[in-house]
Amino acid sequence: MLASDKVISTILKHDTKVTSYKIALLRAINDAVLTYPDLRTYQSDVAVPLKLLAEFWIAYYWPFVDPDQPIQQGQRAQRQGQTTNDMAFRPSLTELRRQWEQVIGGMKNPADGFFLINELRSPRKHQRYSQTLIDAYQSAIAAVAKTIEMPIRYAGPGHWSIFEKPQTYNQVASRTVPVPGTKVKDRCLVIPLDLWATFRQMSLWVEALCIHEWCLFSGRVSNHDRGYIYGLLTSRPDNRRPLTWERNQIDILIMEGTAFTCPWTEKPIKQGIAYDLDHILPIAVYPTNELWNLVPADPDFNSHKKRDRLPTAERLAVATPHLEKAYLGYGASKPLIEVLREDVALRFATVEVGAFSESLAVAVAGLVEEVAEARNLARF
Repeated sequence: MLASDKVISTILKHDTKVTSYKIALLRAINDAVLTYPDLRTYQSDVAVPLKLLAEFWIAYYWPFVDPDQPIQQGQRAQRQGQTTNDMAFRPSLTELRRQWEQVIGGMKNPADGFFLINELRSPRKHQRYSQTLIDAYQSAIAAVAKTIEMPIRYAGPGHWSIFEKPQTYNQVASRTVPVPGTKVKDRCLVIPLDLWATFRQMSLWVEALCIHEWCLFSGRVSNHDRGYIYGLLTSRPDNRRPLTWERNQIDILIMEGTAFTCPWTEKPIKQGIAYDLDHILPIAVYPTNELWNLVPADPDFNSHKKRDRLPTAERLAVATPHLEKAYLGYGASKPLIEVLREDVALRFATVEVGAFSESLAVAVAGLVEEVAEARNLARF
């Protein structure tokens, strides 16, 4: 059995690749580890639903299924007089992209896959979109999840040599901790504890190597410029969804006397004081509008100092009580607290119900620190 630190480089640099699937698999595992850092506290193997990995794949492969300029991601073969697709899920993902571009009026953005998976990760957000789009999304998730089993099987030498065969969560529940939101019948990939820890420690390197190898591979099979491919693989969404609902609910709280404090400047925010609804983790870094990531903040500091940077560990320590105060304030609004609890249940494994606001603030601070360290990001 290969040591955990050798597994990643061996798969990326030495495994035979006729598609980009193995690269996408490792990148998705790496992103899952970064997304759920508090799972490390359980010191256990982790069960990751294939549908979660499939969400990441939708975001990664989105730029390659532009109907006007498709980019090949593998070899095509002739079978019974028919030319096969380079990706088994290309038809379903292309249809999802077509449906999405109808929704947004034909505009194209290579990062729309990231935007879409974060919009549709929460069931409550489905109501904003047509059933046709939801059906196309679920069809694409199912097709991708089925395809993901292939690189899981063939990673490393032989079959099932690195990863065990995926099983439903109820079959592995006694020996794993699940990613938040996992259901008993979800088919899961089990990531061994030592491999999970290796991804945590080497996250920046894994991301860089995955993208480098993907650019080289795509350049070979598609004849596209590697710099162009790099731009597609690293594109991130802007914050195009207005936060009108969230801001209206917070405005009501402020009018009713709830006070907030900017976590970065400690400036009081109350009635008559302008504020921004700040993404603690900026969209460019971590594209999510989940409510735990949104807090009232000093607009001048937010626009001119924080921007797309993350707080230092020292500033984060000062901010944590103010984050707790913000989450406590949201608890005074029935609509906000319902949304907050739903978003938290899908994201964090260690938030205590009995000390919700306090443990959430600690978990969010931990996530920010983990992301900053893992990706070596600029800080303020």
